[in-house]
Amino acid sequence: MNQFRDLFLKLDQNHDGFISVAELHNEMRKHGILSADSKAQTIIDSSDKDKDGQLDYEEFLSYMMDRERKWKIYFHDLDKNKCGVIDHDDIICLFEEIGVVISKTKAKKIIQMMDKDSSMTVDWDEFLHYIILNPVDNIGELVSSWKHSLVFDVGESRAMPIEFPEEASSFGACRAFVLAAGLADAVSRTVTAPIDRLKTQLQVHGSKALSQSFQEVKAGGVRSMWQGNAANVLKGTPQSTLQCLIYAQMKVTTQNRTEETLTMQQRFGLGCVSGAVAHTAFYPLEVLKVRLNLQQAGTYNGIVSCARSIYREESLSSFYRGFKPSILCMIPYAGVECAVHQSIMNWAKSDPAYNSDFKLFFFSFVAFASGQMTSYPLAVIRTQQQAQAFSSDSRPMPSVVQALIRIYKRCGIRGYYNGMGASFVRAVPCALINYTLTTKFENHFSSTES
Repeated sequence: MNQFRDLFLKLDQNHDGFISVAELHNEMRKHGILSADSKAQTIIDSSDKDKDGQLDYEEFLSYMMDRERKWKIYFHDLDKNKCGVIDHDDIICLFEEIGVVISKTKAKKIIQMMDKDSSMTVDWDEFLHYIILNPVDNIGELVSSWKHSLVFDVGESRAMPIEFPEEASSFGACRAFVLAAGLADAVSRTVTAPIDRLKTQLQVHGSKALSQSFQEVKAGGVRSMWQGNAANVLKGTPQSTLQCLIYAQMKVTTQNRTEETLTMQQRFGLGCVSGAVAHTAFYPLEVLKVRLNLQQAGTYNGIVSCARSIYREESLSSFYRGFKPSILCMIPYAGVECAVHQSIMNWAKSDPAYNSDFKLFFFSFVAFASGQMTSYPLAVIRTQQQAQAFSSDSRPMPSVVQALIRIYKRCGIRGYYNGMGASFVRAVPCALINYTLTTKFENHFSSTES
């Protein structure tokens, strides 16, 4: 019982005889537990018998003893060599049992979340301390919480993380995560579709886009604001998945060869290659999305009708119109965002003061903004070249340099960033929806399979 009393006194930071949500939250952050606000509230709600919003020693003792009974068996299962402690090899074995291979570096990071004496092993007292602060109910939920503690991302054209939460050794092993992230991605794209459509129109029409949008809503109804969303979902989700798979496989290969953590230059290179390959494979759907976004409601009777019209009236090459500036845009965007994101996250998570949901989300947004700022002018050129196919402008398609000069003469520097504000506005709810729903869907699919 002494260890329970000591833990209670440690959590009771103001020594008033009670543990509050804020005190639990602060301790959770020190152990790298994400969503600490909601988890701290969950602990209080489940054990607060007198409903005063905090836990006294008797209430906390009851909670701790319940956790001890439940997790003692799990601890012995995790301790594969029965030496009384869990080390990084035990973590690697746990992931191998579910068909997943993770690097020693990530396994050690998981150990560090629980290790209080810097021994790089976790004894029962340290494990119990962590489990008391992390209100998961089984090994599956514990593994899921580890995965989400190691990855936290934001994106615009891709809303799934650039990395899987671990390096998957088989497609079946990460099926639940891919399915969960794909469904969350589709929901977030659908919810934010009107903002995405406005961004596309701003890239092509500039200041006239708002008045044109109002006219289209009057003519086609509110439903017209979702025109092109089906193409966006069909393109975005599989493209994001393919990019994740390519990046994860290349990362495993690189780390196995060097036996070191990736450098910023390596992250940049892997992000560029994975982004370029995935973007090339699904680019025709990007063309269809832009066509549907810019045409009046009713011009095409869906994606198939739009594709058939392009094939009959133009040519197969039209499905890759604007590809050159688009691929030049994707390479620095994916590379810069990936390199900046991983570097910032590694720094932030090493300091408990920055290891909170809000701050990690802010740092992820900084990485996203960095990628956008370096590549956005090329995205504008890409969209304008795609739109030129059905405009009255009969001039030949300009080169990238000629297009940059033409935009500057017409709109100045501001023309290079038309629609970027809408892109940033869309990114915030898109990323929040993705992160929240991915966690919920993955837990649902994992519990269903088990």
